[in-house]
Amino acid sequence: MTTINTDQQAGEPTRWSVEPGNSSVTFDVKTFWGAVTVRGTFDRFDGSYEVGPEGTKITLTVDVDSLDTGNAKRDKHLRSEDFFHLAAHPQVRFTSTRVRPAGDGMLLVEGNLEAAGQVVPLELGATVRQADGGLEITGTTALDPGSFGMSRGQFGMIRPLATLSVTAHLNEDTSSIEAAA
Repeated sequence: MTTINTDQQAGEPTRWSVEPGNSSVTFDVKTFWGAVTVRGTFDRFDGSYEVGPEGTKITLTVDVDSLDTGNAKRDKHLRSEDFFHLAAHPQVRFTSTRVRPAGDGMLLVEGNLEAAGQVVPLELGATVRQADGGLEITGTTALDPGSFGMSRGQFGMIRPLATLSVTAHLNEDTSSIEAAA
């Protein structure tokens, strides 16, 4: 079984790729002045976790068109220029800029989140553990949709912070490392 090493390594890079069928990207946002929570998912996404001599790198790419809150009219509005602006920005991307081990399988992750044509620095805590022959990384963060130029809705009905949660099951990807060598 592969040993998890979250520290920068002097050896060969090890790369894991997200297995979408066993992973999830979800969000919660309060509306109606905090009285109602809207929950949504993104059903199509891809990502990787790589540990090597250059440090640890985490990436996640989400297809905005796969957004689902269980309400087609709301989903259409969220894909519009008021929010994600799907026509001009079909993906949301996270790219780590610094990943530090924090002990007991915890990571402190800094990076940039690009959505709706805006890039916002983001910091979050994540856990990494061995699971089902691969790795599982779980992270949650709060972010302000207004930072991305997203509308707060009519009459300010959307609260300032949304919660973004990712649970990613990853399998070791030996082919991409061999191809890069």
